[in-house]
Amino acid sequence: MRWVNRHLRRSERIALGALPIALLLIVYIVMAAQRHADNPMDKILPLPGAMAQAMSLLIFQTDQLTGQIIFWVDTLASLQRLALGLGIATVISLVVSLLLGVLPPVRATFGPLVTGIAVIPPIALLPILFIALGLGETAKVALIAIGVAPVMIRDITAHIAALPAEQIVKAQTLGASSWQIMIRVALPQAMPRLIHAVRLALGPAWVFLISAEAIAADTGLGYRIFLVRRYLAMDVIIPYVAWIAFLAIVMDATLAYANRKAFPWAQGASH
Repeated sequence: MRWVNRHLRRSERIALGALPIALLLIVYIVMAAQRHADNPMDKILPLPGAMAQAMSLLIFQTDQLTGQIIFWVDTLASLQRLALGLGIATVISLVVSLLLGVLPPVRATFGPLVTGIAVIPPIALLPILFIALGLGETAKVALIAIGVAPVMIRDITAHIAALPAEQIVKAQTLGASSWQIMIRVALPQAMPRLIHAVRLALGPAWVFLISAEAIAADTGLGYRIFLVRRYLAMDVIIPYVAWIAFLAIVMDATLAYANRKAFPWAQGASH
C-alpha cells in the first residue's frame, strides 16, 4: 500500500506524534549531561532536576515582596492580555469581513486599506502604541488586536466573497435585503472560517504579546523570560517557553474541538 493511501488509527497518530517529541527530549538530556560532565556549573543546558527545582520556587512558593505566587500571576496576566486582544480582533474581523465580503462597493473602498495595514509589521507599531496609549495594558492589547485583525479580515473576506453566487441570487429572489443576506447567508458560513482564522492567529498573537511584555510590563510570561535572561537562568526560561507552547496547543485544540462540534457540516471544506 502506498503511503498516500495509508489511514492511521488514532492510537497510531498519537504514537507517531509523540515520537519526535520524545527524541528531542532524549537528545536534550544527553547534550545537557555531557555539558555538565565537562562543567558542573554550566547554565546553558540545565538538567531536568535543576529546572524542576527552579520552577518549584515560582509555582508553589509565595514571593516575599509581592505575597503572590509568581508563576500563576505571570500566566494569568498573559492570558488576560491575550484573551482581550484576540477577542477584540475577532469581533472586529467578523464585522468588517461581513461588510467587505458581501458589499462590493465597501470592498472596493476599504479593501486596499486593509491590505496595506496587513503588510505593515505590527512590531514596528509598538513604539507608536506606547507613545500614544502609554505603557499600560491598553497598548499591549492593542498590539495583539492590530497585529492579527487585518490578516483575519483578509482571510474571512475572501471566504465570504467566494460563496456561490447562486446562494445570493436565491436569497434575493426570496426578497432578502443586503442586511438579511449578510446575516442569514454569509454569517453562518463565515463562523467556521472565523474560528479557523483565530487558530491561525494564535501564533502571531503570542509573538506580539511576548514582545510587548518584554518591553514594558511588570508581570507576564514574556516579562519573566526577559527579566531572568540577564542571569542566564535557562532553568526558568526553558520551562516558561515550554509552558507557553503547552498553553498554545491547548487553545488550538479547544478551538478545533469547538469548530467540529458547532459546525460539523463545514469540516469537509476546512480540511
